[in-house]
Amino acid sequence: MLRGFYTAASGMITQQRQQEALSNNIANANTPGYKADQTAIRAFPEMLLSEMGSSKNIPTSQGGLNLPVHNTIGSINTGVYVQDIAPNFKQGDVRETGITTDLAIINGTLADEEGFLFFTVQNDAGEVRYTRNGNFTVDGQGFLVTNHGYYVLDQAGNAIQTNGMEFTVIPEGALQTPEQTTPLGISYTANVNTLTKEGNDLYAGEADAIPVGTTFTVGQGVLEQSNVDALQTMTDMMNAYRMFETNQRVLRAYDESMGKAVSEIGRIG
Repeated sequence: MLRGFYTAASGMITQQRQQEALSNNIANANTPGYKADQTAIRAFPEMLLSEMGSSKNIPTSQGGLNLPVHNTIGSINTGVYVQDIAPNFKQGDVRETGITTDLAIINGTLADEEGFLFFTVQNDAGEVRYTRNGNFTVDGQGFLVTNHGYYVLDQAGNAIQTNGMEFTVIPEGALQTPEQTTPLGISYTANVNTLTKEGNDLYAGEADAIPVGTTFTVGQGVLEQSNVDALQTMTDMMNAYRMFETNQRVLRAYDESMGKAVSEIGRIG
């Protein structure tokens, strides 16, 4: 009976974590460049149940004999757990905003199915991070920054200085002012599963050389939207809530059975 408690409880914990991930997706449905979290749910390894004992009083020429008995009952699953929560890096829709500081990487051909392109930025600690949120602006010192104030980096890893001038971004990924042309720091990661999701639309990890055959363009005055499917996410949230309630009822039934076993059996004794 105690095994049933643990199985039902693991189901509740799993659905709670699923609900948290889905709620976070809904909260960021309008965040530019946001990548929806996906949960991978796995079952614990199955256990094989066996009955072990002995058969008694088997007649022999020398009297009774007890032989060991080993009967296989069958397998049982002991619950589920969330193995991993990973972003879905499918590109979101691109929406026109008309704001010159809004940029979007528009994927063309990716040489690797697990590879992906990012803007390169610098966080408050001076560390290199990656983002798909191109909702940029120009700060008071003329630097191109994210909406959280992080410097957008160029191809050489330096903060991009616009000197407060109007600029254009060519499709090849370079920022042009009347004074200079600065290639944007477009980074490529061959395996997005190695990236760690941080707050403020940032990812930590290592960048790789952009492989031959990878094509992309950088759009100006446009933003990549979140790839959250709001309708599907709401449906998944309702299913997770129903599964949580089902496991809750099972847990309550086990609790009531345990209560009866303690009170009624104890009273009979």
